[in-house]
Amino acid sequence: MSNYFLYRPMKIEVCKRLLIGALLFFGFVPIVEAQNVNFYGKVSGRDSGLPIKGADVFIRNSSVTVKTDANGAFYIKNLSPGKYTLVAFYLGMKIQSEDVVAESGDYQVNFVLGAIEKQLDAVKIMSEAEETNGITRLQSVEGAAIYEAKKTEVIVLKDLTANLATNNSRQVYAKVPGLNIWESDGAGLQLGLGARGLDPNRTSNFNVRQNGYDISADALGYPESYYTPPLEALERIEVVRGAASLQYGTQFGGLLNFILKKGPRDKPIELTSRQTVGSFGFFNSFNSVGGTKGKFNYYTFFQHKQGNGWRPNSDFDLNMAYADVSYSPTDRFTVNFQYTHMYYLAQQPGGLTDARFEEDPRQSIRERNWFRVNWNLAALNLDYKLSDRLKLNVRNFMLIGGRDALGNLGRIDRTDEGGERDLFVDDFENFGNETRVIYNYSTFSNPSVLLIGTRYYRGFTDRKQGNGPDGKQDDFRFLRPDNLEGSDFDFPSRNFSIFAENIFNLTPKFSVTPGVRFEYIKTSAEGYFQNEILVPNPETGIAEQSFFKVDEVKNNSRSFVFAGLGLSYKQSDALELYGNFSQNYRAINFNDIRVVNPNLVVDENISDEKGFNLDVGFRGNKFDLLNFDVSFFYLKYNDRIGSILQRDDSFRIFRFRTNVADSRHIGAEIFAELNLLRLLKPTENRSKLNLYTNLAIIDAQYINSDETTIEGNEVELVPPLNLKAGLAYSNKDFRVTYQYAFTQEHYSDATNAEITPSAVEGLIPSYQIMDLSFSYRYKFFTFETGINNLLDEAYFTRRATGYPGPGIIPADGRSFYFTLGLKI
Repeated sequence: MSNYFLYRPMKIEVCKRLLIGALLFFGFVPIVEAQNVNFYGKVSGRDSGLPIKGADVFIRNSSVTVKTDANGAFYIKNLSPGKYTLVAFYLGMKIQSEDVVAESGDYQVNFVLGAIEKQLDAVKIMSEAEETNGITRLQSVEGAAIYEAKKTEVIVLKDLTANLATNNSRQVYAKVPGLNIWESDGAGLQLGLGARGLDPNRTSNFNVRQNGYDISADALGYPESYYTPPLEALERIEVVRGAASLQYGTQFGGLLNFILKKGPRDKPIELTSRQTVGSFGFFNSFNSVGGTKGKFNYYTFFQHKQGNGWRPNSDFDLNMAYADVSYSPTDRFTVNFQYTHMYYLAQQPGGLTDARFEEDPRQSIRERNWFRVNWNLAALNLDYKLSDRLKLNVRNFMLIGGRDALGNLGRIDRTDEGGERDLFVDDFENFGNETRVIYNYSTFSNPSVLLIGTRYYRGFTDRKQGNGPDGKQDDFRFLRPDNLEGSDFDFPSRNFSIFAENIFNLTPKFSVTPGVRFEYIKTSAEGYFQNEILVPNPETGIAEQSFFKVDEVKNNSRSFVFAGLGLSYKQSDALELYGNFSQNYRAINFNDIRVVNPNLVVDENISDEKGFNLDVGFRGNKFDLLNFDVSFFYLKYNDRIGSILQRDDSFRIFRFRTNVADSRHIGAEIFAELNLLRLLKPTENRSKLNLYTNLAIIDAQYINSDETTIEGNEVELVPPLNLKAGLAYSNKDFRVTYQYAFTQEHYSDATNAEITPSAVEGLIPSYQIMDLSFSYRYKFFTFETGINNLLDEAYFTRRATGYPGPGIIPADGRSFYFTLGLKI
């Protein structure tokens, strides 16, 4: 393995120079300043007059945050002269802020917080910060990351009325415009999200993370996500569009980050249990325990999920466990360990042809296909506040897992005659580290923030393909493990990155945020495949099938720098104008550098896909009356990889995999939510009647291609119109939500074929779905129920080329669910 190591003396020297250049360019020099500003004060309760311990005091548009001590006192030291907004927050109290123009010296700022309600609910304390209606946005600086001027959405799970037990993506992502959602199974075992016309397959065009670290199979060579955390365990889901590439690397779609819950900090133990039953034998049991004891915070859960599925041959069984322990010896230092285990086994009913789907979308003509996943994630994180201006965040993460697929992958328009089945086995061993430093200083007497980080990633995938046993059972073993009929490859990968972003607040309202990222990537392939040839039989003269082993070694190393720029103008707390430009890239994956058979030839000069995202928009939230975000985007995707038919010198036709074309995507993403009760009666009212609309209009086209059959075509998997709208009523204990979703017809491949015998290519017709959900809370209990696909629409969202198909994968028909929850 020594030939795969990244570090060489020359590379180290280049990295050092780039780091020094980034430090100078982004203004790290202001660490040394002659004048300092210090803030101090107390936070107390208006009704009690007593000091409040554990209140958060932070400076808006920065990462500076502290907690009050037992006397309600706080201290923020060593800031630069400038204009600051100090904010005080405590659960159950009204948020207060104070503007201060500080030249130098000490400044006292006291806060007196009043309760939101005279009588606080003993079961659930509501705060202004918690009232999100299920959707909000990331702040300019959160933790060890910068999101100023970026297109962001945050889904807050506790404020949703949806079928969380089945990870129902259509409901959960209803307020995030521009997403194309694949619905491959009704249990939510796998997530399929695509944005702005990018392939939703296992969310591979997003950088998918959990609590800030990678969870996909291999972030470089195989960026597909086989693991999705249960929605019942999530605090929120962060979605950042293409500009996330500067901090998170290889993707065009952006960042998808699942933030799991922590144990409550105000009690030593809290128990949650949720039991759900539903249509088609569905059962889900979710149980969690968390709390804070002394300097330790902990949270753990176990989930079991099983069912029969809407179609025959769709049984599944899942078990998942998670543990999170944090230790904070001081207010400035926290070390955290997390471990996740998931195992599931699912039978796959296979795909259908167009004719069979029209005949009966619930039928299945495959009963020998199985899929299983074994996923183990571990993370060790460190947060250290070196000073009130300087923070250090270190993330170490590891994945040991695998996924196995067994069955008949022959054309779906042909009968399964039995016999040996195809078996694909992938094993993953990945390790990574991200280290970030975030620093606060002043520019033109205004607070500014610098982020500098590094990333090291080592991925390793062992992939095998051969024949598995005959029969119908889930028997995942190779018949001839020492001489596989397909292939046996190792895919090591290495990645080293340095990145930096800086928020320059040039005025209290206007900011400029440049960013830059350096990448070194090495992807390799080493192994063999079986080549099929026809050899004449000397006795009969008839050509017979024969195989011979072909060894192959490939390496691809490259390094490059890309950049971005964000602009933000906050006219008021209720209106922001923003725009950003960011270059993007997507590294070629294992399938792009490996030959699997003589009918597929890979271009030796195949290169990474590159391009950029451009966003311009305005957004705001006015007095809990209107929440809106209207933006326009331009996505340029250069050197898209695909396969085309070619002939060799002997006129043999083969598929040639190369960079076939560029594409451009233009669109508008519109979200608006109006509180009708606040509009009709603008007085404080705990009841809400919210009307929301999520609309995406996209025009995507292939350009600049040497292939006349592709240039000018519509880009596949891009619905020109994608609409979701809903009406939600809620009061203190009761919620009901109605949702309508419409997706316009679109193509499934670059040739824009409307129908083919194999059903792998063709149109995906328009479809419209309605959902209805209810939730009621009584003391310690929660009752939830609902109907998904209210009108029992027959539709499909994808045509699969391989698993879980091939062919049309029907989405589920009408289903019901009922959940009983307990929290004590």
